[in-house]
Amino acid sequence: VQLQASGGGLVQTGGSLRLSCAASGRIFSVNDMNWYRQPPGKQREWVATITGDGRTNSAASVKGRFTISRDNAQNTVYLQMNSLKPEDTAVYYCNAVVNRRHYWGEGTQVTVSS
Repeated sequence: VQLQASGGGLVQTGGSLRLSCAASGRIFSVNDMNWYRQPPGKQREWVATITGDGRTNSAASVKGRFTISRDNAQNTVYLQMNSLKPEDTAVYYCNAVVNRRHYWGEGTQVTVSS
């Protein structure tokens, strides 16, 4: 099983980006799908979660600006990021429980310029 993230880039303050993360391989079940991020010089932090039945939760720092969603048919999770701020600059990682095991994708860089 592999997770492949995409959609990062450079954006100005107030701009938007949409991250995607697709799971591939021999998949029987996909439960929680998550986004984490690691700002420069800081520890990795949780951003948002969407459960297998579509319930969502997100960190206070992104609530109201970021929206997590998923396409179960494509085993893909998305993170729509609006009203981006310089402090959102980080490497973003997806994580998912696939076949009852946790998997991490490679990170995708998001840089927000002031």
